[in-house]
Amino acid sequence: MVDPERLARLLRSVSDDVGRLEPHASAAPEDVLADDVRLDHVKYRFITTIEAVVDAAHHICATEGLRSPATNADAVRELAEHGVLPRELADEVARAVGFRNVLVHRYTEVVDEHVVAQLARLAALREFVRVVSERYL
Repeated sequence: MVDPERLARLLRSVSDDVGRLEPHASAAPEDVLADDVRLDHVKYRFITTIEAVVDAAHHICATEGLRSPATNADAVRELAEHGVLPRELADEVARAVGFRNVLVHRYTEVVDEHVVAQLARLAALREFVRVVSERYL
């Protein structure tokens, strides 16, 4: 059984971070790209947002007795396998997890234009929060 307080805290973190990213999503991409401080903020918030999503997915897998996922993206996909998330949403969120891996592990290869393009994925992260909240909280 999930720990509702822990899950609520993780989902609140996702929501808060997405809220901090949304102003950048509505800004002109060239404005974000021209401001190193702003771009660094976006990168960091993506890392923390997606990390909270991953933590929530792993928590659900562990407490609901689902298969132990081999990767962070597998944790999200496992939720779709068991009807927690719609498949399309799980695939979109799993792609976001892959992007987080680039930011964290291949940071010297990050293309800033790709970072700004990822701001279009915020709706999927908000939907993740909504779907998981409706099911467990």
